Amino acid sequence: MVSSSPAITRKLDIEAIRKEFPILHQQVNGRDLVYFDNAATSQKPLSVINALIDYYKGYNANIHRGIHTLAEKATKAYEETRHAAKRFINAQSEQEIIFTRGVTESINLVSSSYGRAFIKEGDEIIISGLEHHSNIVPWQFVCEEKKATLRTIPVSPEGELDLDAYRKLLSSKTKLVSINHASNSLGTINPVKEIIKLAHEVGAVVLVDGAQAGAHIEIDVQDLDCDFYCLSSHKMYGPTGTGILYGKKELLEKMPPYHGGGEMIKEVTFEKTTYNDLPYKFEAGTPNIADVVAYKAAFDFINELGKENIAAHEHELLVYATERVSKLKSVKLIGTAKHKVGVLSFAVEGIHHFDIGQMLDARGVAVRTGHHCTQPLMTCFGIEGTVRASFAVYNTKQEIDQLVEGLERIINFMK
Repeated sequence: MVSSSPAITRKLDIEAIRKEFPILHQQVNGRDLVYFDNAATSQKPLSVINALIDYYKGYNANIHRGIHTLAEKATKAYEETRHAAKRFINAQSEQEIIFTRGVTESINLVSSSYGRAFIKEGDEIIISGLEHHSNIVPWQFVCEEKKATLRTIPVSPEGELDLDAYRKLLSSKTKLVSINHASNSLGTINPVKEIIKLAHEVGAVVLVDGAQAGAHIEIDVQDLDCDFYCLSSHKMYGPTGTGILYGKKELLEKMPPYHGGGEMIKEVTFEKTTYNDLPYKFEAGTPNIADVVAYKAAFDFINELGKENIAAHEHELLVYATERVSKLKSVKLIGTAKHKVGVLSFAVEGIHHFDIGQMLDARGVAVRTGHHCTQPLMTCFGIEGTVRASFAVYNTKQEIDQLVEGLERIINFMK
């Protein structure tokens, strides 16, 4: 089961926090909304919503190219988010922060640029059995094109990675390891620092998928010594359609551009193009300016509450939900790792997960059902999918009680 609660430095006022999220204060199917689909996307506080409105109402303009007042104000706000991202993950330089559409594009950028430039025939790439499809398919593309081999770290019945098996997979052929910081479908927090250290010992570079870590786990890329780290704004109280790729400067400088067009160039002739300096070499075209600007408000929201306080509250919810749901008849928890983010996956014997999701929705409770874009992991557990309840800082124990009451009624009715 989950480990003991982390130390709490400040008890959060959850009711005050909930007032910052307008979407939570509505009814769905005649009942108060309970939103437990935070691993898919989190809701947005007023500060983020207002940042979007302020941009479009006050200084909507293209960035970097214009010299007029609105363009300069938009450029300043855009680059302030880059600075906030640098501080949030403790990168050495803002040149190491690339804006993308999110983790999926960040992984595809690395696989297309670094992978196609530096992976050769006979090389090996290692991923894990816990990975989202976004951290599987791009590496399959590279391996098929380069005639390289994709290796997979096996998963224990508890949903933890087999590190002994990982050590045996590593060799001089290993050129890249791509791993998630925390599992989206089980919540398992992986020992990424150890995974990175072992990979570096054989000369491999490491990418960390931080989609499920951004709002929940302290991230220090210098301490981790990862080569690449990816974040998605929409899973950390920010807007959809934006995120970051962190990369060590020396690696990013060696990598060819991902897209061609404006901003990523220094000079273009019909004979030859020279590329822009970092980070702009990887940011072709007009970016998602408004959402990047509002992303800073999400960083500020998390920083103001304190990630350690957020994590402590979510852990308390996870422990409470785990205890209550596990006592329900016919329920089997899927993924019981010792260290988890606030994700609870389970199956109910004899009832399809889709049916449970629909019936919970009829009671105003939003959960995710299915394979969660981790079909190989579901196959490992011998199931088609799970019901997943995932928690955020604005969730409460009372909401968990509503989930449990709904599950009890559904199980009794269907049985």
